[in-house]
Amino acid sequence: MPTDVTIDAPRGDTVRGKSRAHQQDAWFRVLCFSAAMVLMATLAGLIVSLAIGGWPALSKFGLGFFTSSEWNPVTDNYGAAGPIIGTLVTAFLAMVIALPLAVGISVFLVEFCPAWIARPVGMAVELLAGIPSIVYGMWGLFVLAPWFAAHVQVPIMMHAAPGSFMDRWFSGVPNGANIFTASLILAIMVLPYIATVFRELLLSIPPYLREAAYGMGATPYEVVGNIMLPYIKRSAIGAVMLGLGRALGETMAVTFIIGNSHDLPNSLFASGSTIASTIANEFTEATGDMHISALIALGFVLFLITFVVLAAARLLIGRERV
Repeated sequence: MPTDVTIDAPRGDTVRGKSRAHQQDAWFRVLCFSAAMVLMATLAGLIVSLAIGGWPALSKFGLGFFTSSEWNPVTDNYGAAGPIIGTLVTAFLAMVIALPLAVGISVFLVEFCPAWIARPVGMAVELLAGIPSIVYGMWGLFVLAPWFAAHVQVPIMMHAAPGSFMDRWFSGVPNGANIFTASLILAIMVLPYIATVFRELLLSIPPYLREAAYGMGATPYEVVGNIMLPYIKRSAIGAVMLGLGRALGETMAVTFIIGNSHDLPNSLFASGSTIASTIANEFTEATGDMHISALIALGFVLFLITFVVLAAARLLIGRERV
């Protein structure tokens, strides 16, 4: 009997322990599923509310809402082509400017920078991400825009022959508030995000890959271009999409510096607007139902643009895995 007792008691504890573990696992699964469903419900609610709120404007103007640049609250005539084009152009230019700089900074910090200076430079890059966007906007308006107008925009416009290529691409009001300076601000804002992620990706590369390449006589340029960057190519897409998403949705900094014109931009130095800046400028002053609906429709369009960008990124990542 004593032998049976000493054997059965641990078995009972084991059974009870397994049962308790199964219950905890079941509850954990339910909580995780609930969290995912809350997220999906929030996203679905956001989409439905934007679609319902913007439907009056979309149904009234139809395709013209996307092709017309006329935005007139007095006559209740709204076209979103100007803000849509401005959003895409500024985000694209910001990525063109920021991406090479971010890659260069991350490669320098990982591969060439002395250890005693790598940490301060890395912290400085990360500190840029913590600066509020309105500070960037004020700096752009009071510092960058006047300097850019005096030292870049006016000299280029003065030396451009009427009707020439430079005249078409660099014409505009010489006040420094334009599409290009807004793109510069955006590039500065997305730079720390992309550079930080790229740096972490480069640090995750196994050291033996670089050491083997150097051992075979490869130059630093060859190691970076043929070993390091191809190794992180798939993950780098996520870093680029992170910066692009920030550039597409940025509001206050762009509102300060872009010029806030609803016309289609016809040059790099022309005033323009983005979807986010248009909503920020007009939503508090919108009194008519159609005006409010047009602004909500703009938000719905921005959501669709962001969704398409993220979906394209997922497709690219999927292709790389195949």
